[in-house]
Amino acid sequence: MSPAGRPAWSLLVLLVAAAVASPVLAVTGYAAAQGVPDPPGGALGMAVTTAVLLLLVAAGTGVLGTGLAWLVTAHDFPGRRVLSWLLVLPLAMPAYILGFVFLSTFDYAGPVQSGLRSVLGEASPELPVRSVGGAAVVLVLTLYPYVYLMARAAFLELAPTAYDAARTLGAGRWRAFRTVLLPLARPSLAAGLALVMMETLTDFATVQYFGVRTLSVGVYLAWKGSFQVASAISIALLVLLAAVVVLALERVLRGRARYHQRGGRGRGLEQLALTGGRAWAATAACAAVVGAAFALPVARLVAWAVSGIRDQPGRMVDERFGEHLSNSASVAALVAVACVAVSLLMAHTLRLGAGRVVRGAAQLTTFGYAVPGAVIGIGVLAVFGLADRLLEAVGVEGGTGVLVTGSVLGVLAAYVVRFTGPAYQAIDASFSRVPPPVSMSAQTLGAGPRRLLTRVHLPLVRPGVAVAATLVVIDAVKELPLVLLLRPFGFTTLSVWVYELASENFWEQAALPALLIVAVAVVPVAVLTRASRPADLAAEVVR
Repeated sequence: MSPAGRPAWSLLVLLVAAAVASPVLAVTGYAAAQGVPDPPGGALGMAVTTAVLLLLVAAGTGVLGTGLAWLVTAHDFPGRRVLSWLLVLPLAMPAYILGFVFLSTFDYAGPVQSGLRSVLGEASPELPVRSVGGAAVVLVLTLYPYVYLMARAAFLELAPTAYDAARTLGAGRWRAFRTVLLPLARPSLAAGLALVMMETLTDFATVQYFGVRTLSVGVYLAWKGSFQVASAISIALLVLLAAVVVLALERVLRGRARYHQRGGRGRGLEQLALTGGRAWAATAACAAVVGAAFALPVARLVAWAVSGIRDQPGRMVDERFGEHLSNSASVAALVAVACVAVSLLMAHTLRLGAGRVVRGAAQLTTFGYAVPGAVIGIGVLAVFGLADRLLEAVGVEGGTGVLVTGSVLGVLAAYVVRFTGPAYQAIDASFSRVPPPVSMSAQTLGAGPRRLLTRVHLPLVRPGVAVAATLVVIDAVKELPLVLLLRPFGFTTLSVWVYELASENFWEQAALPALLIVAVAVVPVAVLTRASRPADLAAEVVR
């Protein structure tokens, strides 16, 4: 092929990378140019609360995810095969949906505390549900699958030679697990915990339900509540700093550990067949987690929906349902197309033989997935605010706010920044399975960059494109903080509708849209859980 085509494609990748990275760069640039604004008075308390929540969720998901992975990997008990993939289903349950179901069940007016008062009398102590601990429980139940998948894949993929050697030398199963397998799986566990902590850091609605004010909540309140731009940016910088600390901690926990196995995939661990009460206890433990994190909440949502439709059909299904569903579907579809197009552009350009700068720019576009939504939201507002001022300066009618508050363009831009990462990882993985001689042969026969993409690369990476689009659609339908921060007046998605209804304790009205969000999210989780190799499953879900 003619080498003249490559610089143009490389330049396009650089421009796209700059656009995708601009919100994060805008926040850091503001701090560099103007100095870091003084944080508001309650920022220290929000930072302490955020740190406590991060530690609680990390500890809970680490223990629960690793323990369940060890249980289903190294033991055999009734229902193990089915439960091993059912334990992944809580990934489809957004934390803000489980949060309001949890509150409706365990709050003061809920059936649990009402039942306790009927038995113990009015002197029954009130359960501290609306607290950091309550929020941590909900986040642990929805986020533990990240650690579970990574740990299970590590236990199954690592060669059992060292574990068998420890057993031969007299170590018991627990000691061999603690001193051999856990250190071997440390890189995977660190990656899973980093994902959990990033998701916790960017959560907004769940902690709001429980009356917990984290840094992400502070950004929203400063911007939407009091319109204090400087305060919102200062808190967003604290959130970004916390994200950097989490990523650095992941590297420290991983260390220089690099573990490889001989001869491809290991044969796995020898499973201990549990019998009697221990076997049924293992089954009950796994079933209890699946029930608490997924089955029982879904059953409660279904009961609310059926009851509401039977008693008040007009309030359950009104004209807004179709409008909100249309908003969610259109935004998700547009973002999926944009993220897939950007990812294809980058992966294809790298296959053409791009240099280090272009490769670094391509990796920069994935950083948005590791940045909390509050930072991305403030960054998009800053970038679009600058663009609005430029438009106003050249005489465009409408004044400041044309781009952000006049359309959903701000929401779409923030979504692309946030979700290009998982789309690129899925498509890049498919490109890695395309033999380089195939691309080279097409170039030798005279195929230009565009024809190489449409006639060779795109048909070969179609499965990766499908996975990328699916993951982006699911993330976009579930996303809440970015929509709340950037949406124009009157624009509501299913996630925002659920949040607003649940905030007013309208549980029955929130049931139908919540069920729809869960149903949409279950589809890719179910598909991914049928992957033949657990390592592949973990990689796809984490991406």
